[in-house]
Amino acid sequence: MIDATMAKRMEEATRLTRAGKLHEAMAILQGAMPGGKDEASNDETPDNFEGNTYEGSWHVVDEEVTESKPGWSKGAEGSTTDGFPNGDMGVPAAWRETWLKFRDTAAQFERAQPEHAKGTFEKAQPGAFTAGRFSNHVGTRDYKLYIPSGHHGQALPLVVMLHGCTQNPDDFAAGTNMNRLAEEQLCCVLYPAQPMSANSSKCWNWFKAEDQQREGGEPAILAGMTREVIDTHGLDASRVYVAGLSAGGAMATTLAMTYPDLFAAVGVHSGLPHGVAQSLPDALGAMQGGTGPLGGGAARETGWASQVPAIIFHGDRDTTVHPSNADRVAAQYIATRKSNKTKSERGGNARITVEQGRVTNGHAYTRTTHLDEKGEPRLEQWWIQGSGHAWSGGSAQGTYTDPKGPNATKEMLRFFYQQQLG
Repeated sequence: MIDATMAKRMEEATRLTRAGKLHEAMAILQGAMPGGKDEASNDETPDNFEGNTYEGSWHVVDEEVTESKPGWSKGAEGSTTDGFPNGDMGVPAAWRETWLKFRDTAAQFERAQPEHAKGTFEKAQPGAFTAGRFSNHVGTRDYKLYIPSGHHGQALPLVVMLHGCTQNPDDFAAGTNMNRLAEEQLCCVLYPAQPMSANSSKCWNWFKAEDQQREGGEPAILAGMTREVIDTHGLDASRVYVAGLSAGGAMATTLAMTYPDLFAAVGVHSGLPHGVAQSLPDALGAMQGGTGPLGGGAARETGWASQVPAIIFHGDRDTTVHPSNADRVAAQYIATRKSNKTKSERGGNARITVEQGRVTNGHAYTRTTHLDEKGEPRLEQWWIQGSGHAWSGGSAQGTYTDPKGPNATKEMLRFFYQQQLG
């Protein structure tokens, strides 16, 4: 029987891989196999893994990707074998067998979870964080849903929260504190879950062409899930918002691009623009800041633009998703703002405000706000000085958080509540 210890080993192996500690990760994977031992010590791998990694110089997007080195396995250009990308990127051949065992055991672990762990899909009650599952013609995803205790049948807003790689709904809820603010400000919060069966690091597949389409791939699953929750609980369809971190932020902006009739606003934290990658090499290039075409304006390079109001957060010391991506995300939303401006605004009198500040005992920040003709904010961009790849102002109870603020959750909700469809 696969138990919680196995899950703990798997999570730690993924964390070490993200931090670039590949040998340590493989030692844990080998120890995680039934009867496996730690190669270095010939003892069973210890289970007392502690601590969170907030930053790292090694970045996992989908499968375990490393730089190509002599003696590493390769295949036909662009092909994949056993879940590993080949061509310009490969993996040590000696590790392939261990990976296959790990992958199979991980799949076995997911299948072996009791129904209450996968979600018994109990009836959602006010003040409860309940599990559910959505299926349509594209696929199936589990989710968690928070309904505030103040919900008594009224049409509340809905915030869809997309976790980052290696995270899950409970972790993301704890790190962002979104449920606590939802209790105070009366909104429901939906946390879709990406399983390892869809992506070995539980990343949303923002970089795959099939997952960048309306009514196709993961966007169709997430949009369908959102609509079902709205209908089931009688929520306000004109006040539906989506936000995400990292890969979740990239998928959030994809939803804003493909479903502008569903989402009234989008929050992108440490994310990437829509449509700049259609493969893993593209994704890594975009995450590192891009060269050549990837270094240009996102709206020009992809042709995508959206009028959905957007709020963007990014730390200037992010070593996982290069900070330049924040400007590229903003460019996809600014493009439509410029096309709607008057002649005088196009001539240089655009309504833009810039504010600088500092959180007490925390980070300094710069907030740039683009206002519409009524003086309402339609685009906000927050630069967090000294922050890495982490949810700004989040709680240490979750992974990838920076408690030194400013509070991205609070600011996103403020911005969201100013936006409404129609």
